[in-house]
Amino acid sequence: MLKLTKFIAISAMLAFTTPEVMAPGWSIDKNHSSITFEINHFFTPVVGTFKDFEGTLEFDPNDLATSKADFTVQIASVSTNNERRDKDLVSNSFFNAKKYPVMTFKSTGFSKEGDNYTVKGNLTIKDVTKEVSIPFKVLGYGDHPMKKGKKILAVRAEFTLDRTDYHVGEGNWAATAVVGDEVKVTVLLEAVGK
Repeated sequence: MLKLTKFIAISAMLAFTTPEVMAPGWSIDKNHSSITFEINHFFTPVVGTFKDFEGTLEFDPNDLATSKADFTVQIASVSTNNERRDKDLVSNSFFNAKKYPVMTFKSTGFSKEGDNYTVKGNLTIKDVTKEVSIPFKVLGYGDHPMKKGKKILAVRAEFTLDRTDYHVGEGNWAATAVVGDEVKVTVLLEAVGK
């Protein structure tokens, strides 16, 4: 009887401590996801967003070795709530959207430290590809209350980039006196398990 009680107790502990396996494939809910950025104009932060993006996410914290992410962002979808500034951003002076219509990110690996994750990958903006490390947090995971048999996942990533590394801002705009070089990027993803 004592052995049975012990077995039940151990089984109960494992049930509460073993992480649930997440759905490996996720469909991004673009209506509840966003890619925003912040950069200084002189001393004042200007906030913008890219409204058109798509991607695939295969993420399982219990199997990081096979997890992967692949995203494409349409440069022409940039918006800072200022039409003149948005035209400048897609022009040759900055992103040159006609020649380089998209920026892409393709993961090369995932890792975890404590409750936080990092995804490494190749970020391509214009004609420059660099390896970046993007820290992110899982904000929540569970059964989808409106879609029976589906899971829902929320992720937040925050990181910084140097725009001059990617030749974003050329000619008079290469100098950082007016437009800063550091860009703060925030990615919020809500995804549904396939």
